[in-house]
Amino acid sequence: MSAPLIARNDSFYKRLIYIVSVAVFLAVVVLNRLPKQEAIPDWVKVLPALNALLNGTTAFLLILSLYFIRKKNIDMHRRINLLACVLSTVFLLSYVAFHSFYGDTTFPKDHPWKYFYYFILATHIILAAIVLPLVLLSLYRGLTNQVVSHKKITRWSYPIWLYVTITGVIVYLMISPYYTF
Repeated sequence: MSAPLIARNDSFYKRLIYIVSVAVFLAVVVLNRLPKQEAIPDWVKVLPALNALLNGTTAFLLILSLYFIRKKNIDMHRRINLLACVLSTVFLLSYVAFHSFYGDTTFPKDHPWKYFYYFILATHIILAAIVLPLVLLSLYRGLTNQVVSHKKITRWSYPIWLYVTITGVIVYLMISPYYTF
């Protein structure tokens, strides 16, 4: 067993995880209510594609992480998950930056795939709101070598996180032709 990367302090880190999770959720909700600018800087226009790339890369890393843990390579599993968390953090910052400048794009109401799109979008949004505290708890428990509890929470966090990253790419591919900038 490898040494813990951080000292165990369950009450402090649980509080921190819940505070960060609620703050991020509230920031995204408030962000969608703020007025948007008329002129969108050019650098903002590349953010949706960057977000899809970050989501796709994170999905790949999550699958790779599962491979390494099944091979009992805990060090590589840990490194890949830390990188996946970093990429997801960059995604979140990019998402907030994009939506602070640009509002929502609507999917055409007469499109034959609209129900599929709305199903994917709705499940993506709901699960994205749920997954952050699960991922942070999984990460904390893994970094403190709480293996049994890490496995318990990861049974939930892993498939949800993987689903959110994959559906993020699908949503981007389906909505990107309708951006109006």
